[in-house]
Amino acid sequence: MKAIPTVVRASMTIAALLAAASVHAQNWPTRPITWIVPFAAGGPTDALARTIADRVSREVGQSIIIENTPGAGGTIGAGKAARAPADGYTMLVGHMGYMGAAPALYKKLPYDPVKDFAPVFRFPDTPMVLMVRKDHPAKDVRALVDYGKQNPGKLFISNAGMGSTSHLIAAMFASSAGIKVSLVPYKGAGPALIDVIGGQVDGMFDQTNTALPQITEAKVRPLAVTSVRRVAQLKDVPTLAETVAPGFEAATWYGIYAPKGTAPAAVEKMQQAYLRVMKDKAFTDRLSAQAIQMLREDQYTASALGKHTEAEVARWKVLAAKANISLD
Repeated sequence: MKAIPTVVRASMTIAALLAAASVHAQNWPTRPITWIVPFAAGGPTDALARTIADRVSREVGQSIIIENTPGAGGTIGAGKAARAPADGYTMLVGHMGYMGAAPALYKKLPYDPVKDFAPVFRFPDTPMVLMVRKDHPAKDVRALVDYGKQNPGKLFISNAGMGSTSHLIAAMFASSAGIKVSLVPYKGAGPALIDVIGGQVDGMFDQTNTALPQITEAKVRPLAVTSVRRVAQLKDVPTLAETVAPGFEAATWYGIYAPKGTAPAAVEKMQQAYLRVMKDKAFTDRLSAQAIQMLREDQYTASALGKHTEAEVARWKVLAAKANISLD
């Protein structure tokens, strides 16, 4: 029998491995999936991720485990996700801070938001609300800006960590309003909000899904929202654009990302599971009740998230320079 040339044997081995990988991807998932949330438990990112993970897990037929990896405004968790095996079992809950703004804020990152990840799907967007402790002397946002001008550096605004959405929007607000504030970083929005409620800091920007219960219970006082239009659940709260910062508009965006090289079949299965969830009106009504903004179906896809990420990286290079935000 004639010996098979080495090159042919190598080609056959590669083909066999590729076939095995394809079969593996087609059978995905066969075990629980981990979503890395780069913030502490209890914050808005964690809360929204758990809500969506619960519904998506039912569609894919496996549990989705939330792994909280806080630190450095989300970049530690994002770096960990980028280095994870590209087998479809580890994914990142990414958002505006570490997947959009970070390249403009850090000279060196342990990952590239565009090159090191495969986009899977995008969450709905979440507006932010500026709130202060309930006994703060500023009764509206104009009074808060006046307070900031009269007391440079003495207005203490907490945030979920340097480079987080709450930090970036607070810096944008200070720049737009022409005031100097002291930005106080925490390891997550949950601890930052606790200190607003407790009176250790003046206020913070938080996402509506976690802020609304605190506002309803009068634990904090809302002064303004960051969206272009008022939020239905906070109809008496003005926008920053209509009060002290004309043209101001910002909302937190999220998406699920897999490490680059993850099998397209696994990405597609996860995407399709999510798209089915987002057709469930009872579920989307539940999100809308938290002032979370639904998108068009075509904006939820992997392709749309990839394009959005690239656009946000470019946009934040301009915004960070204008607001003079740098973390190096």
